[in-house]
Amino acid sequence: MSPVTLLPFIVLIGAMFLMTRSAKKKQQAAAQMRSDMQPGTGVRTIGGMYATVKEVHEDMVVLEVAPGVHAVYAKNAIGAVLDDDEYNRIVHGDDLTSDDTVVPDDASSLIDGDADESVAKIDLGKRPEADDTDVAEADKEEPAPADAVKAADAKDGKADGEADAK
Repeated sequence: MSPVTLLPFIVLIGAMFLMTRSAKKKQQAAAQMRSDMQPGTGVRTIGGMYATVKEVHEDMVVLEVAPGVHAVYAKNAIGAVLDDDEYNRIVHGDDLTSDDTVVPDDASSLIDGDADESVAKIDLGKRPEADDTDVAEADKEEPAPADAVKAADAKDGKADGEADAK
């Protein structure tokens, strides 16, 4: 066989080797992270629950999911071990950067108090000069004949509840 015909097989085998190698490295890193867990650290489970580690055993951990509430989890169920700052920021809402600008919940601070009142009003599309005469004219219009409605429904040849199956 010529080297040109073997080249795709060599590339395929090399790609498979690199993919399995990276997956194996990720598995080893996850196992190392789980073995480094100690009581008192914050963790996130693979289900997305945040908890504090209370006890670490060979294949399981005891997590405190709420004050006084303990649950037993498999070590493989721990998705990430969090550092203290990140855990406190997520769980307790502690924000270390509280010097940032506070954004108000409403838009009242975006409008000057001296602004013209006509600019601040929202146009909802209804004109004030449109009174009951427009409504009366709309009532005078004749509705579409029933035959035209039936013809539009019969256009596809099916009634409600009928299927295309034969």
